[in-house]
Amino acid sequence: MDKLREEIGLNDPFIVRYGLWTYGAVRGDLGTSYRTGGPVWDQRVSRLWSTLILAGGGVVVALVVALPLGMLAAVRQDSLLDLAARLFSLVGAAIPSYWLAYLLILLFAVQLHWLPVAGSVSWQHLILPCTTLGLGGAALLSRLLRSSMLEVMGNEYMRVARAKGLPERQVILVHAFRNALIPLVTVMGNMLGFLLSGAIVIETVFAWPGLGRMMIDAINFRDYPVIQGFVLFAGTVFVLVNLVVDVSYTWIDPRIRLADSAQDQGR
Repeated sequence: MDKLREEIGLNDPFIVRYGLWTYGAVRGDLGTSYRTGGPVWDQRVSRLWSTLILAGGGVVVALVVALPLGMLAAVRQDSLLDLAARLFSLVGAAIPSYWLAYLLILLFAVQLHWLPVAGSVSWQHLILPCTTLGLGGAALLSRLLRSSMLEVMGNEYMRVARAKGLPERQVILVHAFRNALIPLVTVMGNMLGFLLSGAIVIETVFAWPGLGRMMIDAINFRDYPVIQGFVLFAGTVFVLVNLVVDVSYTWIDPRIRLADSAQDQGR
């Protein structure tokens, strides 16, 4: 034990250990895993591709479900479709992701034998975890899109667009939908940051070899360099994703860019 503590530097003062770790992190060296003895960065790179695939699939499922559902619910307010969309949002937000994952496994893997339970051998292994991630995100996004579009559709410029004789489809897709995107993009940025940093619960349930499962294994084995590297990576991902979201505001709504320019001229 004394020899191991000396080798990994645990006998040094805290400020020295923190300084050495920070200096290494700036250079891309996140330390060495206690469990495997290999560099933390190499383990992260090997797992990142799996998490990117899972996150991308989850976002696609969420958008495919949420966009048409939220738009139709807003256009047909107080109809049966709107009621069904709001019920879906309520149930989807209330169901824990791990419970939904087990329900999907029970139905499609155990009862129907259509899909595999866990692993990452083929594209079929992607369907259940991506669906679980996507449905949870779709519940939130569809409700948010509905509320945002209802607010936009009550504005004066929507009546002006219809008075100009524009087709209803163009009014909804070009004017209402685009102006309702800002809150949706904000929530999507947070969701994507969570997925890219590792959907821990879903990767654990489906034994998916991504960053989230690596984090759980590191916690179970007290592999602190891996945990530190994961926290640093997750924080960086959230900062970068939110930066991209902020930049995208000016493309979605040109009024934001014009407002900033007006403020600069006023100064």
